[in-house]
Amino acid sequence: MQEAVSDLDGGSLILLSKCLQSSNRGKHCTFWLWPSSDLNQEVKLLLLYLSTDNGLQSLQSCPATNPSMLNVHLVPHTHDDVGWLKTVDQYYYGGEDLLMSDLKHAGVQYILDSVIDQLQKDPARRFIYVETAFFYRWWRQQSQSTQRIVAQLVNEGRLEFINGGWCMSDEATTHYSAVIDQMTLGLRFLNDTFGECGRPRVAWHIDPFGHAREHASIFAQMGYDGFFFGRLDYQDKARRMKTKEMEMLWRASESLTPPLADLFTGVLPNGYNPPEGFCWDQSCDDAPIRDDPDLEDYNVDEIVQKFLNASYRQAAFYKTNHIIMTMGSDFQYENANLWYKNMDKLIKYVNALQAKESKVNVLYSTPSCYPQELNLANLTWPLKTDDFFPYADDAHDFWTGYFTSRPALKLYERLSNSRLQTCNQLEVLGGPKSKSGPFGEGDSDTMSKAMGVAQHHDAVSGTEKQHVAYDYARRLATGWAHCEFSMNVYNPLGRTVSWPVRLPVNGSVYSVTDANGRAVDSQVGNVFISLKCTCYIYDMKSSCLLPLLSVRWFHCLSPHRNESFQKNEVMCVFVLFGNYRYNASAGNNKESRQTSGAYIFRPNSSDPFVINKTAETQIVTVSSTVQEVTQWFSPWVSQVVRLYEGHRELEMEWTVGPVPVADGLGKEVITRLDTDIKSSDYFYTDSNGREVLERRKDYRPTWELKQTEPVAGNYYPINSRAYIKDDKHQLTVVTDRSQGASSIYNGSLEIMLHRRLLYDDFRGVGEPLSEPGEFSDGLVARGRLLLTLSPPDTAADVHKPLAQGMVLQPLLSFQDGTPSANTKLEFSGLQTSLPPAVHLLTLSQWDKDTVLIRLEHQYQAKESKTHSQPVTVNLQKLFSTLEVLGASEMSLGANQWKEDMNRLQWNTEKTSKPLPLSAKDPSPWEVTLNPMEIRTLLLRVRQL
Repeated sequence: MQEAVSDLDGGSLILLSKCLQSSNRGKHCTFWLWPSSDLNQEVKLLLLYLSTDNGLQSLQSCPATNPSMLNVHLVPHTHDDVGWLKTVDQYYYGGEDLLMSDLKHAGVQYILDSVIDQLQKDPARRFIYVETAFFYRWWRQQSQSTQRIVAQLVNEGRLEFINGGWCMSDEATTHYSAVIDQMTLGLRFLNDTFGECGRPRVAWHIDPFGHAREHASIFAQMGYDGFFFGRLDYQDKARRMKTKEMEMLWRASESLTPPLADLFTGVLPNGYNPPEGFCWDQSCDDAPIRDDPDLEDYNVDEIVQKFLNASYRQAAFYKTNHIIMTMGSDFQYENANLWYKNMDKLIKYVNALQAKESKVNVLYSTPSCYPQELNLANLTWPLKTDDFFPYADDAHDFWTGYFTSRPALKLYERLSNSRLQTCNQLEVLGGPKSKSGPFGEGDSDTMSKAMGVAQHHDAVSGTEKQHVAYDYARRLATGWAHCEFSMNVYNPLGRTVSWPVRLPVNGSVYSVTDANGRAVDSQVGNVFISLKCTCYIYDMKSSCLLPLLSVRWFHCLSPHRNESFQKNEVMCVFVLFGNYRYNASAGNNKESRQTSGAYIFRPNSSDPFVINKTAETQIVTVSSTVQEVTQWFSPWVSQVVRLYEGHRELEMEWTVGPVPVADGLGKEVITRLDTDIKSSDYFYTDSNGREVLERRKDYRPTWELKQTEPVAGNYYPINSRAYIKDDKHQLTVVTDRSQGASSIYNGSLEIMLHRRLLYDDFRGVGEPLSEPGEFSDGLVARGRLLLTLSPPDTAADVHKPLAQGMVLQPLLSFQDGTPSANTKLEFSGLQTSLPPAVHLLTLSQWDKDTVLIRLEHQYQAKESKTHSQPVTVNLQKLFSTLEVLGASEMSLGANQWKEDMNRLQWNTEKTSKPLPLSAKDPSPWEVTLNPMEIRTLLLRVRQL
């Protein structure tokens, strides 16, 4: 209690409490506090603790419902993209320029201003808000009096935060570590600002274009009671409507013991729009409710009957006497009075008919109140165990192109994530001095917010306008520190890695020494970069052994003192083993007008064009360090194949672009690996970089698929790896960014690398996906694939660490000259390597004396004979620079104590699969991780 008081600042505090009565929930108390300067000193110490089954918490009041009627939950909302057709700033301020004069006005600041004003006029009104990146900005601009009003609305449940992340993340092209980080960023702001009342209870992904199982697992582990989305495949939706399976229990992990990753999931009936005829925004054309009977165009009876019909139609597809209607859409409620005035009337006149034996009850509600009613029904819900990819909204319209769209931005986002994790680690391990300079708090905070925005479903997805893509890249660039010359290598993984270092230089002779003055094996060779380069870039290649969470210093000396590194700005892409191909897309198609675009993949033919059956080949380097072969398939497609000493994987560096379009055809470039593996139409892809899902050509686990697009309809997103296998062999490909992949032919695995298209796909972005590149003739993209061939029962032992190493690559930093004599040239932040199954997912400074860590078991149950077992880590024997004084476990989102989590429990269909068991912690200082488990802990530490 005294600690809680001592942490409060800003003068006297008033704490008001209010008990709200709900007919279904009993007594609910909420509390809030704000500063005041004219109160007695005693008021400072007035604190009210509310004891519930969950410990200290406050609950908003949900409106009363009628158990004998059809209850229609109206959910007023706005969907505010954190960038899409306009940049984040333009959307917030309502700004636009001459290039965007054809776009409708959208201003988030005016939406929040208007909604807060309207909520105060009637305590029955509700509103939900989702995108914390926007709300954070708006909140900081408000007066103290406005903030008090907002706090009261939040505590009374009239303004409710849903989802709560910095953005509404994409689910196909995001890596789980970045998703968890952006959710934590938003949730922490809400928790710090509003306490328990601001904690979101429901995940809300109404716009992403398909839904990943790993996202559902993350939401469940963050403590959410439910998950609602708007988009799913049109065939799947038709079947679910017919069988009343629009709401289900999603079992989002085969490794975690239920209900840890179980999440109640609902499909919204109208995407995220209102029913037809009931849009009352200033951007809509639907008639308002004209309720003066003396007027000639009085329409109350007509609108009420239309609403009753819509309610009964919707109810036919759901299992209970509760249905939900989303009342809002993109950037709506700038004039919230229009919405609320008409919804007030709708509720009034529909409910008035109950006196005439109508059985429909309409009410303002929220997405967290709605599942509470469903839970009370105590029904048995259908079970979902796969995911919702790929997504199609019509027979020839598969949203599988965006898995690869804007490959350079996708790589930049992935590299930025690696840089952010490294900065966070060094801030913790380096002590107070590391809190300033290139790894200081300012840089990591800037990068955290930029990465949070980059996870948005129109950011890293590549589905934004070109000028918005530039803005996302600019934001990421502000988080990157500048580099100098002498080289330091930092390994952010909790295990020792051997990593080849490749640096562009402009000399031909270099000597490399380590911290002890020993020579490091290195070699200089030329590598062809791109068609536009008139000179060759030289690479110094060196393979160095990096201890866990460690820094090693190297000195690179050229006999030419004035020579410096050249910065290679060119990014490129390729095709493999003579199997580089492209799918062509023109402006029309025999069966449909649908073309490929930023979202849609719609090739003209099921058979891709081979770029070249042969390749010009040059053996560039053969040495003890690396063997390297360069292949040119065309002037715009090349690849370098490397095998490093002591490594089991083959590296393929591809370069593609500028993609030629003078023939009038857009192109989507793939690399296809053909093998004699008997894959029998099966292949495997990861979900957001974590668990792997089995795929089967022309098949869906939950409905009888009518395949209408034999190529696009078999594409799936991969974030870190994909593989094919038979009884003897498994070919695994590890990627450096999110891409689209498939296995169209037995024994083959294809990955889409680059896309350049000439037509818009009519899904809203309004321009072709044709990135101009440096010289306005098309983007050149470059990337890496790692290939391994292993027996299936040991393959995970190889590709799991490779995938983590690709995501968290060693960081190279540079300084001019030689370090001073007192500079520490070698450093390790851990006392010893973590067990092979354990990954240090998060290590970041939480506040002055506490550190947030996440430890994860990176193997699935039964995936590895060696590593798919529980493993224990001793927290007090973890760090070399920190003494751990205390540890408290939190939810995955770090906004609840684990012991206070109390999610709704659901009945579901029985499954014949055996459920995994969980091992327990042997002592308070020892953390046991079961397969696929993530443990989030807040450590109280002291710097050694």
